Amino acid sequence: MSRTDESVRVGYAMTGSSAAGEYMQVAIEHTLGDLSLRISCSLSAPWTVLFGPSGAGKTSILRVLGGLIKPVSGRVVLHGRTLVETASRAWVPPAERAIGFVTQRPTLFPHMDVGANVGFGLSGLSRRSSAERVARMLQLFHAGHLTTRMPAHLSGGEKQRVALARALAPEPRLLLLDEPFTGIDADLKVSILEQLTAWLAERKIPALYVSHDVAEAFQTAADVIVIDRGQVEAHGPAQLVLATRREQLLRQLGAG
Repeated sequence: MSRTDESVRVGYAMTGSSAAGEYMQVAIEHTLGDLSLRISCSLSAPWTVLFGPSGAGKTSILRVLGGLIKPVSGRVVLHGRTLVETASRAWVPPAERAIGFVTQRPTLFPHMDVGANVGFGLSGLSRRSSAERVARMLQLFHAGHLTTRMPAHLSGGEKQRVALARALAPEPRLLLLDEPFTGIDADLKVSILEQLTAWLAERKIPALYVSHDVAEAFQTAADVIVIDRGQVEAHGPAQLVLATRREQLLRQLGAG
């Protein structure tokens, strides 16, 4: 079976209309240097992990969905709203997509304190409601004590937690996470991940998460999309798609 055939077999081919439970349909082709993206899938799980080696195209996929890259051809639909359709030249700018995006290297506004950074994307709320939202989001990421700090005085892990709070404060329709826990203590990361998945589930906000960590995929009961050389190799529940990798990891830990 060819790789293309395998992608169709284990993935979910995009159709003209959304199936029950699907929130996003993606069918894109794009070339970045030596990498050729050819992605066709539909997403329905509350938490989906993009899994694969470095350079496989995972970050590029997030950047296409977030509107930071225009694909050469294809279509992206979120909750029934067409964000990209090259055939009709439809294009929704990043700021109008209601998508939160957290990268490995967060960029905060250097002239604003933490509270102002987190509240920047809020609109339509009273000053009191906005302040309460900011406080809740910082508390979620164990960063309530940082409210009046300036970004220059934050550690890398603290900046990452503030960036997570800022991305979630407007309650987006989709959250994109590109290895967002870089620089965060392992024990704190586990706690934050548990609270984050619970918070998203309560508000029915799905997340698409780039990770190299097999344990994280199992911890979040995720669907997994395995990406290699710009194409989908497998798509399904973590316990099925990553079973072999998990067994290898457990053997390595046992040998250690």
